[in-house]
Amino acid sequence: MSLRQDLQAIASLVPKGSRVLDLGCGDGELLAYLRDQKGCTGYGIEIADANVLACVQRGVPVIQLNLEQGLALFADASFDVVLQLDTLQSVRNTQLLLRETARVGRIGIASFPNFAHAPNRWRVALGRMPISRALPYRWFDTPNLRFGTHADFEALARESGLRITDSFGLHNGQVVRRWPNLLASVAVFRFERGASQRSHPGGGALPRP
Repeated sequence: MSLRQDLQAIASLVPKGSRVLDLGCGDGELLAYLRDQKGCTGYGIEIADANVLACVQRGVPVIQLNLEQGLALFADASFDVVLQLDTLQSVRNTQLLLRETARVGRIGIASFPNFAHAPNRWRVALGRMPISRALPYRWFDTPNLRFGTHADFEALARESGLRITDSFGLHNGQVVRRWPNLLASVAVFRFERGASQRSHPGGGALPRP
């Protein structure tokens, strides 16, 4: 099974045989790849009807749920890895969802468009909002509620009691580790709950698919 180059970079962060929760899993492409190529199990969370149907057709277990409702459905450390790819910018309570990601998963992996990418800065300097592969919408029809940068996430992680274990950028599918805040169109972070973050009770864990 072939996989987009950017998703391959993210899939490489997921250990073989992991139990995975994918928040905003889309059509289930990545979960199907992780199942078939790395022996992973788990669930996708998705709200769009068409994407839920696509997941079912791929044989990917999926729960239709609005992420704004949180992850109380899952107990602490229910998953080895929780993926939060291209969702942070479209939810209202970003910090709560990050903390919930770290609560239900031993490892969290997040990606989002990096608004500080050099072409975006130039576009804003010219007085216009950027449009790119990572930011394909116009300012008035975008589903994004906010725009963040690679450096912004580092600060948010510290404030949220999370420990970043790896970070890099992506541009045109290529990994960018030098100056990702300037040279990458997408920011990628692997993180876990910090030692100072207190555990709190979660919901009931779902059965293994």
